[in-house]
Amino acid sequence: MKTNRLFLVPLVISDLELFHTINTNPFVQQYLWDNETIPKELSKQILEISLSEYANKTGGLWKINEIDSNTCVGYIGFWKFFEEEQSQLLYALLPNYTGKGYATEAAKKVIEYAFDQLNFNYLVASMDSPNVKSKRVCERLEMQLIEEKDVEDKPTAFYQINKH
Repeated sequence: MKTNRLFLVPLVISDLELFHTINTNPFVQQYLWDNETIPKELSKQILEISLSEYANKTGGLWKINEIDSNTCVGYIGFWKFFEEEQSQLLYALLPNYTGKGYATEAAKKVIEYAFDQLNFNYLVASMDSPNVKSKRVCERLEMQLIEEKDVEDKPTAFYQINKH
């Protein structure tokens, strides 16, 4: 998948080092992993599940690469959280690539994919309530705040967009 500045490529097992490096970056860890360093084996398991989800057309994760430099700036896709049946929107950007509109640009493309290819009728994104930057991304995507509640003793915001 391609946008004006980015191209999205499914993450595969050979991306393990890169994927794990992103997951263990302190900036990414802050909200995505609650400041915990995940083991490489978990990163590998996530990639294996992602490939299965992608093959089954139920979700998956993509590398976000800049077109001009072919540099990986993070990842985006769909992941199941909180025992929900349908995957949610998920993204992680390395700190040097935030504030450039990349999350919004990539998310627009995967939302389109969710509705057109995966036949989702809606898409939810959840984040730690203090994560103001991710809330702003959701607002730019025209997602609506549907709920804020404590999940596992953490204030969590839930946004949703419906298929038009």
